[in-house]
Order: sequence, then structure tokens, then C-alpha cells
Amino acid sequence: MLRPASIGDLCEVIAAGEKLRLRGGGTKDTVGAPCEAQVVDMRSFAGVIDYDPPELVLTVGAGTPLAEIEALVAGEGQMLAFDPFDHARMLGSEGAATIGGIIAAGVAGPARLSRGGVRDHLLGFTAVSGRGEKFVAGAKVVKNVTGYDLPKLMAGSWGRLAALTEVTLKVLPAPRTRRTLIRRGLDAAQAVAAMAYALGTAAEVTAAAHLPDWQGGAVTAIRLDGFTESIAARAAMLPEFEPAEDADALWTAVRDAAPLPLDRPLWRLIVAPGKAPGVISALPHAAWLFDWAGGLIWLATNADPAVIRTAAEAAGGHAMIFRADAAMRAAVPTLHPQPPALAALEARVRRAFDPNGVFETGRF
Repeated sequence: MLRPASIGDLCEVIAAGEKLRLRGGGTKDTVGAPCEAQVVDMRSFAGVIDYDPPELVLTVGAGTPLAEIEALVAGEGQMLAFDPFDHARMLGSEGAATIGGIIAAGVAGPARLSRGGVRDHLLGFTAVSGRGEKFVAGAKVVKNVTGYDLPKLMAGSWGRLAALTEVTLKVLPAPRTRRTLIRRGLDAAQAVAAMAYALGTAAEVTAAAHLPDWQGGAVTAIRLDGFTESIAARAAMLPEFEPAEDADALWTAVRDAAPLPLDRPLWRLIVAPGKAPGVISALPHAAWLFDWAGGLIWLATNADPAVIRTAAEAAGGHAMIFRADAAMRAAVPTLHPQPPALAALEARVRRAFDPNGVFETGRF
């Protein structure tokens, strides 16, 4: 394992041309096919570089643990808007997720429904390309539209474009109060309709999810964030829903896909929310739950990967293998295969950042 201590060291490591796999906390080591590439530990690029709470802007090293960042901003009554979380529990891994790994994987929790994902809150970054060259993109201000919007490209790139060393994020004030409301006993189609209805009101729903088996039955949940008086008025707009007990445990279960069995491959499907019930109907023996009002399906099943991906495509989306044994990860592409034209475009973009294929490890 290589542990560069500075950007200069990292440039030299990458410029050598050896196949490299970038690693933060190692919590997602089991995502993607096993590969023999040399591991580059990025945790030396850690620490707070600049934090301006009044301006809601934070700059940190990409190797900084997510937990440290969340504690820092919480101390100022703020939060990372895209609701990130550590997949270690979901993947059965050890270690602690870093902010660079969170950005590279595009991780966002239930509040992504209302606040957007990583790509919407990454203002700028410093990185080293596959050429071994340092470059900077974006800016440390929210209002900046000059040049290419490379931060959006880096979010969800899974370390296949460049090695992040520093990131600048927009943060938000944390809500004063949260309230969760639920409906019980709805099937998949009824749940998606109920969540869509709630989102269509003026209640300003922050998160919406459906668990088909939670504490003895199906539960459809929505979350309201804000001031106490505001939440009370908004909750009154949704009389069909009742107050929930142990709401924190419910949202943690949704975020971590905790109710789903560990002995089957875990899939992450992004689909058009209204099509989610049809996906479930096409996979009758799967265990599942809905997040993002049905736009995200966590699916645990031994079904044929081709059947799963066909169902996702029919719903206007795509399917990614998130947890599986090494044999399956080696045999089945982790990311959803793309149409030829889009695959060719992606290849050209990757070659622009990494012409020598340093980050082409076969993992994805």
C-alpha cells in the first residue's frame, strides 16, 4: 500500500503509470470486482483547511473522516446538506468513511429527496489527474459559473478520473425540529401514491420512504424538518398520516437498508418513482424497501442480474450491485451497462483525465 504524504508525492506515484486503486477509509473496498491494482491510501490528506460558518462554506482535506466533519459542523448548528452516511455497517466493513470517498461514491441519504445530492453541494476541489498533474476546479464561493462544472463530474466517479486531495462544500443550517409521520398497511403502489401526494402539498416534505416490513407491518414514512410551529402547521396538511414512534431508528433502517437480509446480493436501483411498484412486481421473491419516495430501491435478491437490470431499465433507471460475494462481483459488472454512445462518451471523458489508464483497474 502506498501512502503519499503530500500532493507532490501523490503526483509522483500517479505519474509512474502503475495501475492504482484510490482508498480512503476502506469502507467500500468490497464494492466492485476484486482487482490487483496497487492501493493508494489517501488519509494523509486530512484536516480542516477553512471553515466559514456565516458563509456556509467548508474546505477540508479529502481524507478527513466523515464523522469528524459532521461533528464540526454540528457544533455550529449546521449540517452537510446531502445527508451523507457511512456504508460500513451496510457492507460489513471496518474503518471510517472519508469525505473524499463519500464524494467519489456519490453517497446521499433520505434527505437527498429534498436537498439534492453530493453534486449539488460540492463547490470545488483540488485533485491529481491520471497524468500525475495537480489541478483545481470550482471555487470557494457558491456563486461561480465560470468554466466547466467539474465538481459535478467528480461526484460519483468512484475514483476513476482523479485523486481528490481537497474539497470545498456548501453546508446548511441544521433544522431545529424534526417530525416523522407514518401510514400503515399500504402496499407498494399505495405507498408510492401516498408519498407523491404528500410531496405535492405545501407540507415541504424532507424525506419519504416505505418499508414493507417494519415492526410487524408495512410502514410509509415522511419527515418534516424546520421550526416547531411550522412543522405543526405543515403536519396538519396531512391528516392521513399519524405521528411515528422511534423515528430515528426507522430512518437509520431506511438509510442502511437494515431490514434486508444479509445472505443475498444487495442491489441499488435508481428509477422513476412512479415505476417502482412495477419493478417489485417483476421481482416477486426479492426483499426490498423504497427511499426517495420510490426513486431509490434497495433490493436483496438472488434473481438473475439480467432480469434485475431489465426491470430497472423498464422503469427508466439503472441497477448497481452494492453488496455481493467476490465471485459474483468478478462475474457481473458492478455498474449498470451503458448504451454504446454513452459508453463511448464516458470513455473519452475518462481518457481526458487519465490517458494512460492508471485508474483503469477493472474494478468497475
